[in-house]
Amino acid sequence: MASDLPYKPKPGEIPTNPGVYRFLDAAGRVLYVGKAKSLRQRLSNYFAPLHTLHERTRRMVTTAASVEWTVVDSDVDSLQLEYMWIKEFDPPFNVRYKDDKSYPYMAITLADEAPRVIVTRNPKIRGAKYFGPYPKVWAVHDTIDQMIKVFPIRTCSDAAYKRAMQSGRPCFPGQIGRCGGPCSMKVTIEEHREMVNDFVAFMSGGDSRFTKKLTAQMQQAAADMDYEAAAKYRDQLASIEAVLSKSALVLPADEDADLFGIAEDELAAAVQHFIIRGGRVRGVRSTTVEKEIDISGAELVDQLLQRVYGDANPESIPKRVLVPSLPDDAAELEQWLRARRGKSVQLKVAQRGQMADIMKTATLNASQALMLHKTRRSADYVSRSRALTDLQEALGLETAPLRIECYDISHLSGTNVVASMVVFEDGLPRKDQYRSFNIAETTDDTDSMYQVLSRRLARLDDDAEAVDEAGNRKRFAYPPQLLVVDGGQPQVAAAARALADAGRTDIALCGIAKRLEEIWLPGDDYPVILPRTSEALYLVQRLRDEAHRFAITHQRKRRKSGITTVLAEVPGLGETRIKTLLRHFGSVTALKNATAAEITQVPGIGQGLAETISEHLKPR
Repeated sequence: MASDLPYKPKPGEIPTNPGVYRFLDAAGRVLYVGKAKSLRQRLSNYFAPLHTLHERTRRMVTTAASVEWTVVDSDVDSLQLEYMWIKEFDPPFNVRYKDDKSYPYMAITLADEAPRVIVTRNPKIRGAKYFGPYPKVWAVHDTIDQMIKVFPIRTCSDAAYKRAMQSGRPCFPGQIGRCGGPCSMKVTIEEHREMVNDFVAFMSGGDSRFTKKLTAQMQQAAADMDYEAAAKYRDQLASIEAVLSKSALVLPADEDADLFGIAEDELAAAVQHFIIRGGRVRGVRSTTVEKEIDISGAELVDQLLQRVYGDANPESIPKRVLVPSLPDDAAELEQWLRARRGKSVQLKVAQRGQMADIMKTATLNASQALMLHKTRRSADYVSRSRALTDLQEALGLETAPLRIECYDISHLSGTNVVASMVVFEDGLPRKDQYRSFNIAETTDDTDSMYQVLSRRLARLDDDAEAVDEAGNRKRFAYPPQLLVVDGGQPQVAAAARALADAGRTDIALCGIAKRLEEIWLPGDDYPVILPRTSEALYLVQRLRDEAHRFAITHQRKRRKSGITTVLAEVPGLGETRIKTLLRHFGSVTALKNATAAEITQVPGIGQGLAETISEHLKPR
């Protein structure tokens, strides 16, 4: 109960003002920092009965020994103070951010006498104008190579520039056409500065002006029969198009925005930050977020924006920030961003049109990044070994579970029930040993789980000499060390009943509940909570996700096979026409709901055949 926390403030002690609170352990270390519009209302959530708290929140409040708070004048002040304290104390229970890499940027050293363009990972060069970040270093070099064909600005080092200006001889990059600065002895410092300004203007989004200008110059040179100059302008236009093709037009030409796509589960999140300037994606940043306590998507957006813009230069903050969902303090965040930028900033959800399309792309990239992050952790040999050892200790197993089988049940509104079995050996998937099950009659998921495991356990053979006709040991004759089921106590209880009925006491069992990522053991009233950094938890998660994916794939194949069988019974429909029908409508549901007139739009389907198909697909 809440009385188990000796440091719980007395009723009325916590003020109702906005402010920032800190949970500290016995040594005074800050464990968690949060903000609230009403400190009393927010902190009361942490001191609710312990059994009602999220497991990870319960672990935080029981680890803490005290709570402190600071009252501020406004919600904006609480946002700023929260950011400062998170940055200062790095609390272990706040979300942890980790960039996938140190990203390369294109930088123009505007503070130099003759600015040059460079590739750098240092974001703090004095007076430099940055573009990016770029996902790969070769992408920056490729862009620079194309850009200096149109705007031949300086690329040589400071030492080479100084030596050339003192000696009066061109720098080496200038001699081979790779440097167009004053050190190449082709332009003056003033002329070079104008080219630098054009370079920066183009990269900042003013590309249409230069495209129109070069096109007009090329046409005029051709009309004057100056074909050499026309070819030069043509090549410059080609270079501009090469640069623009790498950042497709996604929004109106005057659009400056930052767009954040987020994919998350209970333990981690991946963020794709698209930097849009002049209507084009000028840079992409990928970030991995590790979550310790329960946090909603809106709260994650709140902390993400604080991190991204907390130390940002005013010119790097755009006029619009697009996010998947708005946090509760969206108005205060807008005000905070406006103060940092010095101009108006809009915080919006991308709901429709081109913005929504780009958000889908960013979210898809985030989903792939999250999957890759988890796969890399479980695929590494050292991580796999640690995961199996951690799992052995957490579940109290005698040996490490070298062979693990995971089961999931999938259905469509209670019909078309299927199950999947995926196999991991030594922490890696054995896809050749995956199996799927069709379940004809069942009452619920627990009954389905019992049926599937009963069928699976009946295939076990403890005889070490059990071999097939080719003399090889039967793949499913030997038992796994661990069975994992997707679900909580009810599914684990059904699986335990199947093991008991089969007389198997040598196979360990656990379940993983998706909502809270809890590990449930048979007969236990409380789950096992693995640390968020545990390799074992990532392995079990991957098992569960793979079982779910395989079950869904099998169910879709069954549904497609079912409709194909039904269509094959229609006179006049062959394999080619069936494929054309399914490709045209995109889904079985759309085809079933289509009218005869809509079916006639499919090439090769006449009115009579369309009416026959429509009649055949009507529910009986």
